Amino acid sequence: MKMKRSGIAITQWPETERPRERLLSRGASALSDAQLVAILLRVGRRQSSAVQVGMDVLQRLGGVRGLGQCGIEELCTIPGIGAAKAAQLKAAIELGKRALATPLTKGMRISSSRDLFDHFHSSMRDLKHEIFKVVLLDAKHAIVREVTVSEGSLTLSIVHPREVFALAVKESAAAVIFLHNHPSGDPTPSPEDHELTARLVSAGELLGIRVLDHVVMGDGRYVSFADCGWLNGNVSSMRREKESTRM
Repeated sequence: MKMKRSGIAITQWPETERPRERLLSRGASALSDAQLVAILLRVGRRQSSAVQVGMDVLQRLGGVRGLGQCGIEELCTIPGIGAAKAAQLKAAIELGKRALATPLTKGMRISSSRDLFDHFHSSMRDLKHEIFKVVLLDAKHAIVREVTVSEGSLTLSIVHPREVFALAVKESAAAVIFLHNHPSGDPTPSPEDHELTARLVSAGELLGIRVLDHVVMGDGRYVSFADCGWLNGNVSSMRREKESTRM
């Protein structure tokens, strides 16, 4: 595609070069990132086509990944991007994340830490702050609901056992799984993560609510406390927990 057409309205381009027509005839995979962004934007700015604005957005933010991580205010600082266009872009990114997530529904049984990673990774990987979630389970380890317990800064998420288990008691949960993300992309648990997990496991034991796992999400990777044998007296995995429920 000839990007030098940036000052000419896309409607004046040959049909084979127009992003929308190109998508309809050849499929979305035939378009560049800037062309896909241009379709969402629909129009450009004075002396710049929507494709050029799309290129500017991606260059400013560091590509599609950066577009997923930025906020509305940051998007609106780019010439040609107002609140409406920023909302369109963020809506498209969110739909993409939801499409990638494995459905996690009430009544579904968790069979492994990978199930949790497949569901939560796309929505948690690009967050610039930590969030801490709890998945509430019934006696058969089927999902009751998931809840975001806290949202913290880049380096710290404050979680109180009383908040976590108040939810579990209210929902009559028999077991829980914890999840949180590391904005750095490295899922290696910190000493604070280990300390917090130990506190939560102890609180759960007092209440008769089992902690089955604590999964730390990174960029394309995760660490499971249960898989590593760091829970309940070195229980090595959630499979051990499942076997105990059959007895």
